[in-house]
Amino acid sequence: MTTELRLLPKHFKSDQEVRWCPGCGDYAILAAVQGFMPELCVARENIVFVSGIGCSSRFPYYMNTYGMHSIHGRAPAIATGLATSRRDLSVWVVTGDGDALSIGGNHLIHALRRNVNLKILLFNNRIYGLTKGQYSPTSEIGKITKSTPMGSLDAPFNPVSLAIGAEASFVARTIDSDRKHLTEVLRQAAAHPGTALVEIYQNCNIFNDGAFDALKTASHSKPGQRAEEAVIRLEHGKPIRFGGDLSQGVVRDQLTGDLRVVTVTPENEAQVLVHDAHTPSPIAAFALSRLADPDTLHRTPIGVFRSVERAVYDTEMADQLDTAIERYGKGDLAALLAGGDTWTVVG
Repeated sequence: MTTELRLLPKHFKSDQEVRWCPGCGDYAILAAVQGFMPELCVARENIVFVSGIGCSSRFPYYMNTYGMHSIHGRAPAIATGLATSRRDLSVWVVTGDGDALSIGGNHLIHALRRNVNLKILLFNNRIYGLTKGQYSPTSEIGKITKSTPMGSLDAPFNPVSLAIGAEASFVARTIDSDRKHLTEVLRQAAAHPGTALVEIYQNCNIFNDGAFDALKTASHSKPGQRAEEAVIRLEHGKPIRFGGDLSQGVVRDQLTGDLRVVTVTPENEAQVLVHDAHTPSPIAAFALSRLADPDTLHRTPIGVFRSVERAVYDTEMADQLDTAIERYGKGDLAALLAGGDTWTVVG
């Protein structure tokens, strides 16, 4: 008689030496993911982590599951092939802001619009770390780096806005150092049928240290301001309020339709928006993704912006193949290759 092994976080730790810079936010994310994995109740041989290129992309080495350290920007494409051909697997993509949004931009948006059953963890440190500190697609305008000594001229991507615009069915944002929040977002992403994109603000203490301090400690731009005054925690079904005493709220401007922050009073309390992550329309989620100041990060929403049900690509594809087999029978690959539509090249 054999007893089924009860998986614990330690079972998801590989025997590889973790080789990130001391103090890197990737360590916190790795610990959170390893701690969460047992909740999936999925055997390790049925879990796969696929990564591209970058500091974050070393992730598969440190997970005691199957994994692939693939090529720059192509992780969503490779993971799509895997998820559609092996629907019994839990497939996760680990990528960075450079890997996902620069060379991998098209692969990311097409995975999102198809709604393949993937969970994409996008580590955003607003810099290129592996190649030693060049500006990335999420770096702020004016960012001085080795590749932009006079300041970046590029307008940065907002990954959450991009995902919502690509019709992603699940979009969330969290922070590397907030273990409880990160784990809860992972939990919701894992339960979602289809593509789930989770942007994780991740500190690079070597090349972009303190990029997200405003969301963790006292703000440099506003002395005395604490994180609770800068972070808006989105919870489905609850009013969107924040601040140490929840004195601030998000309302919709009746003239422009834009969202804005007000001090909550008895007169305007009824106008405070109640967060609905499940509404079919992406309008409110997109507006929330644009609320934060891109430079100071003041009033940054975190949590699940959007979680809606949509047809899952790999399920639809499997159904389509089953229908084709019922109508026409199983195909013959050898006959296809040797069929009439071939040519013989004589040298």
